[in-house]
Amino acid sequence: MLTADEDMNVVHIHERRIGLMVTMGNRADISRRGLLGGAVAVAAAAATGTFGGGTALAADGAATAATAGGGPRFTPLWGEFAAEPFTHPQIPFIGRAGYRGGSALPRPRGGHGFTANVLHYGARPDNSADAAPAINRAIAAAGERGGGTVLIPEGTYRIDDVIRIGHSDVVVRGAGSGRTTLYATKNLTELIGVYGSRYGGDKSSWSWAGGLIWLCPEARWTSLTDAIKAKAWPFEGWTGNKRDEWRTLTTVAPARLGDRTITVDDARKLKRGALVLLRLADDSAHTLLEHMAGGGAGPEAYYWDDKTKLTSYVPYEWPVRITAVHGRQVTLERPLPLDVRPEWDPRLTTLATPLTGSGVEGLTLEAVETPQSQHLLDKGYNGVAFQCAYDCWAEDITVRHVDNGFGLIGASACTLRRTRVAGRGSHHPYYCREGSHDNLVEDFTIEQRTVPAPDGTQLHGINVEGLSSHNVWSRGVMEMGTFDSHRGMPFANVRTDITVNNNGRHGGDASAGPLFGARFTHWNIRVTNGRAGLMRIDGLAPYSATVGVSEVTEFDQIDVPDFTGELHTRLEAYGTPGAVRPANLHDAQRALGR
Repeated sequence: MLTADEDMNVVHIHERRIGLMVTMGNRADISRRGLLGGAVAVAAAAATGTFGGGTALAADGAATAATAGGGPRFTPLWGEFAAEPFTHPQIPFIGRAGYRGGSALPRPRGGHGFTANVLHYGARPDNSADAAPAINRAIAAAGERGGGTVLIPEGTYRIDDVIRIGHSDVVVRGAGSGRTTLYATKNLTELIGVYGSRYGGDKSSWSWAGGLIWLCPEARWTSLTDAIKAKAWPFEGWTGNKRDEWRTLTTVAPARLGDRTITVDDARKLKRGALVLLRLADDSAHTLLEHMAGGGAGPEAYYWDDKTKLTSYVPYEWPVRITAVHGRQVTLERPLPLDVRPEWDPRLTTLATPLTGSGVEGLTLEAVETPQSQHLLDKGYNGVAFQCAYDCWAEDITVRHVDNGFGLIGASACTLRRTRVAGRGSHHPYYCREGSHDNLVEDFTIEQRTVPAPDGTQLHGINVEGLSSHNVWSRGVMEMGTFDSHRGMPFANVRTDITVNNNGRHGGDASAGPLFGARFTHWNIRVTNGRAGLMRIDGLAPYSATVGVSEVTEFDQIDVPDFTGELHTRLEAYGTPGAVRPANLHDAQRALGR
């Protein structure tokens, strides 16, 4: 049987799709829609292991197949997605999320490249002395050589400083999350300073930023932390502390959501393999924000002008790699996330020198156990942060006793795999903000907290905000938390194949605008405590899809739609998450989209 795994030969899956369609359809004339529908059915079956002798494909391309025993069927909505996978009105295409468009993470190769063992730089694996200087020296040595691997053998290493990965192509690798532990004794307030909010008030920005393992390009990290020390609270993304560190490479002709090839005015500054920023500015009528919300009467009637935090997030900035340049035609690594319209002054620009090809693997970061801080006053016992990072990763990482677990801050195309948040309880176990796009979080766990939550604290869960788009959370177990759509109108994000005890709460200032933009999809969600909030979203999120979500009822935090009128949502397989096929929307799209 053909299976869809990360090492699948792309050509072979296309051959098998076509072969199955021809054999089962027994037709000489295969329509484009029929062929695509067959491909989708095969992709779904490959991704979910549901090939069987009774599989059949509908003539219109919808995959309505069941196993011979009358088992779970492909949902009609999946078959509908087959016809327009890049432009479906409710389901975003996220099949290329993560590192290198969803490619397998790099594997260790003995004898290749520079390797630095932290023991040779003075680190002690017995928790007896501060190992952070030695670890950071080893990382710097690898960076100065253009990349390499930093090995942290089995043991417990005390760290009294931030572990900084600031050079591309550097991998920090422990012996496994159960064997290598970094024991952090200090928080980011102690190490860097008080970090206020650029929007005012007495909040601590360490409540949603920074990590004791921090993957961020060296120059950007220095600029950012210098601003924090100067109390000049910065923007945190790709265009500098004031969002003014960019220059135009070319303007872009009109294009549609889902296009991969665009026309530019002048391609002389563009080349294959380059990472660029697509910049879309809003107009005075806020038509860009309306488009992100799906358009129509509801977004047109919404009052945007007082949503000052939300409007500070535009222009929308989308990092993307160029895969081909032919004259004025430029092909991108991923389909466009939005339309490109003249009124939004579309252009490709430069961006901060990114961190690429770097990762952290096989270790536990454990902070000294302290009581969780009052809401929004976190001191910064934070886990792993990716900032201005592209094509980077974390694998087999546990964080324990942290304020905030794994952060994506202006980070794109990163993969977090086999990660876990454990210990005394956290504010944001996972957070995704400041225009983070195309990231993949899979095989993740949020453990039940080990001590009761102190009064005045708050638990979110898997967070997304700040116009972040096309991110995926897949194959998760959440023993606590919620799907924290944190206002700031994130859009086109997917949560799939997750078991959740839905006991967290979402956050977000009113000035940050809507909870959801268009094309959120919740697919195969098993809610163990029956609470509806942020799980069933067909009455809440515009142009969204709720597919295979457990039967739930409203209690505790209850929300109302931000937009008036028809929401244009879809609800399928409600109350029967075990019956929905494909069982994992990301796996199925990935098999389809190669």
